[in-house]
Amino acid sequence: MIYVDTSVLVALHTREPHSAAATRWYAACDDDLASSHWCVTEFAGALALKQRTGQLEVAAADRAWEMFQRLCANDLQLVPVGPGTFERAAALVRDAALGLRAGDALHVAAALDLKVTGFATLDGAQRAACTRLRLKPALKRP
Repeated sequence: MIYVDTSVLVALHTREPHSAAATRWYAACDDDLASSHWCVTEFAGALALKQRTGQLEVAAADRAWEMFQRLCANDLQLVPVGPGTFERAAALVRDAALGLRAGDALHVAAALDLKVTGFATLDGAQRAACTRLRLKPALKRP
């Protein structure tokens, strides 16, 4: 099972510098995919930010949201985030050497809880932290 970070999900559904790499990876991926329910809120936040900054019009954001919902329903297992995962994420954030932000640490903690075989992210700091924690990168660095 591969854990998919929101950075990949946003790149799959909106136009970003690494959208082509994310699309190629997704098209070639044969593994089961998972993410935490946190990605739903984070994805919605990314769309709203793109609208506020003029990167995305409302109609395009609505289409991206619909495609994301279909992905969640068909190809992405959404896992709940319980108190233990939040505690683990807090410990990861407190390790300053990892350089993780809170939301990214929550994804990493969820992936560790799931004992995934790989972690797909476009975030360099998150990728470095995953490598240190022995989570194999599933998406080659674009």
